[in-house]
Amino acid sequence: MKSRRTVLAALASLTALGLLTACGSGEAATGEIKPEGQKGNGINVGPDQKRVHTAKVEAIAAQVPEAVRKRGTLVIGVSANSSPPLAFRATDDKTLIGTELDLAILVADTLGLKPQFEPVSWENLFVGLDSGKYDAVFSNVTVTEERKDKYDFATYRLDDLAFEAKKGSGWTVKGPEDVAGKKIAVGSGTNQEKILVDWSAQNEKAGRKGVEISYFQNTSDYYLALQSGRIDGYLGPNPVVAYHVASAGQTEVAGKFSGAGAGLQGKIAATTKKGSGLVAAYAAAIDHIVGNGTYAQVLKRWGLGSEAVEKSEINPPGLPRTKN
Repeated sequence: MKSRRTVLAALASLTALGLLTACGSGEAATGEIKPEGQKGNGINVGPDQKRVHTAKVEAIAAQVPEAVRKRGTLVIGVSANSSPPLAFRATDDKTLIGTELDLAILVADTLGLKPQFEPVSWENLFVGLDSGKYDAVFSNVTVTEERKDKYDFATYRLDDLAFEAKKGSGWTVKGPEDVAGKKIAVGSGTNQEKILVDWSAQNEKAGRKGVEISYFQNTSDYYLALQSGRIDGYLGPNPVVAYHVASAGQTEVAGKFSGAGAGLQGKIAATTKKGSGLVAAYAAAIDHIVGNGTYAQVLKRWGLGSEAVEKSEINPPGLPRTKN
């Protein structure tokens, strides 16, 4: 598990390389980051987020189970790993910020409940759901057929992956042939690693060169390797790639794909224990914030407008089951 200081260390490394610059009197003072020389506002990573809020909707709040309504809080599990812009620590190294939290707050607002965030490691998010400790998880959870056996889902974002390359590289990725012979970094044990391994195998079967896959410990290490030319690209979650492209200004998106692979658009969803009675309320709340425009405001401030959904789906088709 990454420490709370991971994102700050990454930002410090990028600033030292001249990839980021603080606005005004400095990052700590303004809470903004943006590429060197960029005019206008940067990305607010300070503790004062000026978050978007919305009003309670009685008809939707009435769908929440009575026990939760009486308690008055919505206990939400989020990942403790620093993954800008999804969920990470602000410049005060304490305040949790990010897309997932902003959207969860809007859902809680609509339901008339106070959000109570519980940051834990990835595996413990599901342990918390299983035990009934959490009412929901908002943590970039992809709908899968296996997960649907135990959990209910209300979708709120598309699940996309993206290739990131050095700015001006001229590299465009549309399929396996475009990564043949390339050296690409990817997170170990991730869905994107599986896709890259599959593409490499397809290339070799077709008589093309395979992919040289590289692994690094920290996000900042990927970007240092990319800028120095030690790797040709990085394949990661689209939100993480989009955030870095927007904040650093030294890289570009070379290609974007569904996180579910070919033939299915992956979906990210609010996750709750199956039978908790909460999924319909979550879906209705998400539809409400999509309709009133607050949802779009959140995605825009984090640069994720391309991952917007038109409506929430309850338990849609998910990633296929893993073959044993």
